[in-house]
Amino acid sequence: MDESSMRTQPLADGHHAKALRRILFPFYHRGEGFRHFFRMRICSAGVAWIIFWPLSFFLALGNDRQSIYQLFAMACGLGVIAFGWAIMRRANLNAQRELPRYATQGEPMRYTVRVTNRNRRMLQRAWLCEMPQDPRPDLATFEYLHEPGEERRNAFDRLFAFFRWKWLLQKNRVFIGGISKQSLHLPAAKQESIALELVPTRRGVIVLDDLRVLLPDAFGLFQRCKRVPASRSMLTVLPKRYALPPLELPGGTAFQMNGAAQTHRLGNTGEFMGLRDYRPGDSLRSIHWKSWAHTGRAIVKELEDTSYPRYGLILDTYSVRKSDAQFEEAVSVAASFAAEIDTNHSLVDLMFVKNQAHRITAGHERDHTAKLLDVLAGVTPERTEQFDKLLQLVMTHQKLLTSCVVIFIGWDQARADFMAQMKRNGLACVPLIIGDGPPPQGQRGYWLESGKIAESLSRLPQQLQSY
Repeated sequence: MDESSMRTQPLADGHHAKALRRILFPFYHRGEGFRHFFRMRICSAGVAWIIFWPLSFFLALGNDRQSIYQLFAMACGLGVIAFGWAIMRRANLNAQRELPRYATQGEPMRYTVRVTNRNRRMLQRAWLCEMPQDPRPDLATFEYLHEPGEERRNAFDRLFAFFRWKWLLQKNRVFIGGISKQSLHLPAAKQESIALELVPTRRGVIVLDDLRVLLPDAFGLFQRCKRVPASRSMLTVLPKRYALPPLELPGGTAFQMNGAAQTHRLGNTGEFMGLRDYRPGDSLRSIHWKSWAHTGRAIVKELEDTSYPRYGLILDTYSVRKSDAQFEEAVSVAASFAAEIDTNHSLVDLMFVKNQAHRITAGHERDHTAKLLDVLAGVTPERTEQFDKLLQLVMTHQKLLTSCVVIFIGWDQARADFMAQMKRNGLACVPLIIGDGPPPQGQRGYWLESGKIAESLSRLPQQLQSY
């Protein structure tokens, strides 16, 4: 289903539906807050107790059996003792996280937390828990974004948008997990390192500033959830990446995974990079005579070595899809190419538009792949079409590029015109187009089916053709 047809689907977006959602939003918002509060303080056994206690009460009404009353009394006593026990538990801790520099979306990440017991008593049967940021969306996001497949739901579900709300909560949750498997047995004034594991579900920067200690009662019904003082930590989550088969790009270069790439360009005639002292074997043409005269020693100009191929990695950031699912897939495809190109033997120019045109270069004595992945981790979609800015950026650096990989979100006339202009300027480009279902008629390039990106990439031919 294309984007125009999606906009014409009856998604119950009239004035009355929007007014109803504005009324429902605070109820959804507060309801999720209450649910989270009680979920962190009631254990699984406590949920069973909450079900059993009223059940035993109603069974006891009008029943002559003494055993029913005994069960009810036991449930009441158990709940009172467990609740009081959890309230009375104390912990006085300090903590410091030891995080890696990067994590990857969808892959487990382990780190340690050094915990110090500042209490006078030994702390036992306690667990650390890393709390994620509040996943509740704001009203504007709740009104704008649509759950994937929402147009196929019935009118009631589309009107009340409860499944949209649940989808947004899941989408905004930055990680899952974060609870220590090892319990704390920490003597007074002692320190211990506890391992935590979480799985980032979104790329970007995760802020970790809410570490809790869980203090359950002896029966495991209720627990106290107390905040632990710890310095605020930042973790960069890199985009999800796909495995790429061996590929060859057009333009006279071979795109070889984890190996040297060959090119027909020779010589050191690239951009000026700086000055350095003369080394035996340097060409006399590289001598910077003014610096030699000023310093009294031989100084040469260091130029970019154009014997290395230079690839353009162009990312289409224009997304009007309400879920932005295809945009996230496009970022992951771009990250896959950025990670697989051997930047020790080539240069990569990542180009995209976010408010303005951006170009980030990595490889061959410059920033390496981690720089490109770091930038891709923070890319957000554009809501207005700006292919003219992107085209101007590419054409400015056209002479430096061996060939380009262009990653499109869908296919329309604006993107077709962009590719036609690139072809008229003689730039070898390989378009990768992400879309739903089979490729449309008249589409030029390699089609990557949304939801099956890994499978589509594995079917790419070894020699990619330019269009």
